[in-house]
Amino acid sequence: MFAELVVLGVRTGAVYRIDAETGNVATIRERAGWSPDGVVVENGTVYWTTMGKPVLDPGIPGEAGMDYTARDGGLHAMRLDGTEVRDVLAPGTITTGKQLASDRAGTLYWGDREGFRVSRVRTDGSGLTDLVVNNPDTSGLQECVGVAVDRAAGYLYWTQKGPSKGGAGRILRAGLEIPEEETAATRSDIDVLWDGLPEPIDLELRGGWLYWTDRGAEPGGNTLNRAPIPAAGEKGAGPVILAGGFTEAIGLAVDSDRAYVSDLGGRISVVPLPEAGGGEVRVLVQLQDHFTGLAGIGA
Repeated sequence: MFAELVVLGVRTGAVYRIDAETGNVATIRERAGWSPDGVVVENGTVYWTTMGKPVLDPGIPGEAGMDYTARDGGLHAMRLDGTEVRDVLAPGTITTGKQLASDRAGTLYWGDREGFRVSRVRTDGSGLTDLVVNNPDTSGLQECVGVAVDRAAGYLYWTQKGPSKGGAGRILRAGLEIPEEETAATRSDIDVLWDGLPEPIDLELRGGWLYWTDRGAEPGGNTLNRAPIPAAGEKGAGPVILAGGFTEAIGLAVDSDRAYVSDLGGRISVVPLPEAGGGEVRVLVQLQDHFTGLAGIGA
């Protein structure tokens, strides 16, 4: 069971530590860089990505008017008490750091949205490697956002969200290693498991299921979804919507009997899982911020 959660505030740049039962909030760090987005906690260390500083178009309100194409994203670390802050990858090493995942063996993986790729690096900053590189375009179809890692099976999962509210999102799978004599841009082992999704964002693997948030248009979007992990060579089965009505659902942390979802409305919601008897969705906490990445800390 999660004792606490760590969540990122993209509006303020803050990193928050939240009691998973009471919702009590403490701020670990007030300014964690420009536009923090993905987070994991491992061995008492918080790792997080930043998207960098957006260029604002005053004529376009909201997120649509934020241009993140400048290469100024990074990957950072600190202790859970906010000390020993360091750059794993300094700002400018990547373009737009999105969801962050760990293989629990010293390697971190993330989606780079405006970089059109999925990459990995060891926690000491060595071994930076691109695993997937898509052809850049303006369609949104090539933008990589969510990531999940199955080290035992040797698989990498990721989302390509598609255009905003476009109903063209996909979830894909490939091996954790690029096939011999291929590159991250030419690899032949990529399978599309789901397509035509509203706008899938963050992923998590747990107990034979793949879970994901979707910030697309309702009724299929602004939801928490799950589906069984498909066998090799198979397509994914139709997803089940576990909860909806979020305000741009982003972050996800799945525990043994519940899932936690963070959204841009500044809420963390608790979703009881069906095998635990289900139940009503409740709001654990709401702040005057826009929440992105979310991670659980065990008891």
